[in-house]
Amino acid sequence: MRCLLVAIVALMVFSCSEEKEHTAPAIHDRDSVSMMTSYGVNTLISDSGVIKYKIVTERWDVNTVKNPTRWTFICGIFMEQFDEKFNIQAYIQADTAWYYDQIKLWELRGRVRVRNVNGLHFTSEELFWDGMKHEFYSNMLSRVVTPERTLQGTYFRSDERMIHYTVSNSKGSFVKQDNNAAAPADAQAPKDTTSTPVLRPAATKHAATPKPQTP
Repeated sequence: MRCLLVAIVALMVFSCSEEKEHTAPAIHDRDSVSMMTSYGVNTLISDSGVIKYKIVTERWDVNTVKNPTRWTFICGIFMEQFDEKFNIQAYIQADTAWYYDQIKLWELRGRVRVRNVNGLHFTSEELFWDGMKHEFYSNMLSRVVTPERTLQGTYFRSDERMIHYTVSNSKGSFVKQDNNAAAPADAQAPKDTTSTPVLRPAATKHAATPKPQTP
């Protein structure tokens, strides 16, 4: 009996010494942690004391740990772009957006739409806005529609106001001018640059009308 008791005590001591604690590993990767998360945002953003744009979004995450640091808009974004006099120059929207604040670069993805005050409509699945170089660019199929023409191509580059732009590898259609309307002498060439030449309407020949005979 004494031997059995000693064996039980020894087994209990051995079991306790072999018992391991089941714990989850420590989390060291803080890249997914946002410093700030805001919901239902409607705010003005300034740069060097000048208001640049207005942002409307359902969710805004600010992450200062990732390299480069960034703002993330996973629920879509709508922006109004302003000039130096606080006049609206363009409306911009996208399904998802990132703003890399250290290099002043916007990355817009998914159903990107831009409309400026000159009547230009831009659509694509991708658009980058470089605040350092003050330009837009895209390497995906983009479509540009203006009151005068419609263009699309796989490469797009433009100034911030989308007044001077380039569309490469493009296809397009243009508005045909009235043959009877004379073009003004001081008409200026379009400010955009494309690889598609402007098609001019062919001249119309009119048959001579016979004179009536005198009886």
